[in-house]
Order: sequence, then C-alpha cells, then structure tokens
Amino acid sequence: MAKSLRSKWKRKMRAEKRKKNEPKELARLKKALATDGKVAIDDVMDGIQEIATLVPASKLTEKKVDGEVDDGKMDLDGKRCKKTHLDENGQYPTWMNQRQAKKLKGKRHAKKGGKFKNKKGMAW
Repeated sequence: MAKSLRSKWKRKMRAEKRKKNEPKELARLKKALATDGKVAIDDVMDGIQEIATLVPASKLTEKKVDGEVDDGKMDLDGKRCKKTHLDENGQYPTWMNQRQAKKLKGKRHAKKGGKFKNKKGMAW
C-alpha cells in the first residue's frame, strides 16, 4: 500500500499526541499503583452498600429453592433427542434456524430410506 501524504501526516500527529499525553498517563498509572486498588474498591463498596445488601460467599454456595438444595446445574430440556434435536412434539429448538432444521430433516429421511422431497425442484 502506498504511503500517502495524509497517512504520513496522521502518523506524525499521533506521535505528537502520544508525547503530549505521556506525562498525564504516567501520573495516572502511578496513582493507580500507589493505591493498590484498595482505596478505590472501598469507595465503590460504600456506594453499593447503600443500594444493595451484601451476602457472604458461604451463603451463596448452598442454595435452597423451595426447601430443596440446588446443585447449581441448569434445568435443561431433558425430553429432547440429542441426535436430532427434536422434542416430544417433533419441534426443533427455537435457537435453530431453518437451514439447520432442513439439513437435519434430510439426514433423518435419508436414514429411513425414503427420499427427501425438494419442493422447489423439478418433477423428474
């Protein structure tokens, strides 16, 4: 790619901007390292405590839902065939697009021995 005058000028001006902003950036980094993140976190936590209640981690590890202990696993649809993705009513999942569904349907019909009819194709 050719080096145009415009790109050279832009590169030069970016370098000038870096030189100008370097002391401010260095001061900001030193300030962040000097606080070691403790002061900033305390200030944030004070603001959060006014809005929400904090719960200790020990209470979060053991969840109880309606008197039953939750093992942390998602409640997935267990009635869906893992190979064809069909549920008990013969429906594909909502996240699957039509192209994927058609592809799986073609594979399913090819296995049965019947030929999958293409509606848009010719009759012969």
